[in-house]
Amino acid sequence: MSFFAKLFKKNTEPEENVKGSVEEFVSLIKVYYQANIAAQLGVTNLTILPDMKLFKQMLKIPTQNNKLGLAERARARKVLAEDYGLGDAFFKEMDTSVKRVCKRATDIQSYYLLFQGFTTDLFNVMSDLMGVKFRFSMIFKKMMYGATAKAVHDILTRSEWKEVSVQKLAWSVRKYAETLGFSERWVTDYAYNVLLMAREDQKRELKKNRGKKKA
Repeated sequence: MSFFAKLFKKNTEPEENVKGSVEEFVSLIKVYYQANIAAQLGVTNLTILPDMKLFKQMLKIPTQNNKLGLAERARARKVLAEDYGLGDAFFKEMDTSVKRVCKRATDIQSYYLLFQGFTTDLFNVMSDLMGVKFRFSMIFKKMMYGATAKAVHDILTRSEWKEVSVQKLAWSVRKYAETLGFSERWVTDYAYNVLLMAREDQKRELKKNRGKKKA
């Protein structure tokens, strides 16, 4: 299994949710858009918003003004801004995306599937595009952002590819991005943070394995 393929593979054993991990970052993104959905559509059933429900319960976030989503969205945004350096433009684009796709409660599942499909195809195609460049770029954040931005630009603008499988994935990501209303900058910032956290996850894993060998 490739390094990129492991990013979203569910662990067979329960692990501690580490701060600054791929799992935490992606979960917070899901919490943010689910809180948006709750606030915009007036959702009252927490069971259809699983990530937000867990987030709310773990942090004991009280419901604001008897409306789900408001307090949860504000808390998720604060964590994403402070811990991951995301700016207002990133959140505004998420807000717009939810408004664009979720017009009624029946659209919630569709948004989940769209976002999951977008994420999966994005990192599958980036695995093919970045390859060795990714491992070198892991040394420097600036180099890593540049490599990520170039890969995303190619995915969203390039019309011809040598490999048919890569071309299909790239076109799929482009379609998802258009449907969800994500700009090239948003996709780049999202992908960069996931890859940056993947680097931290890899460091922790290597450190953990070294500790096992010494023992």
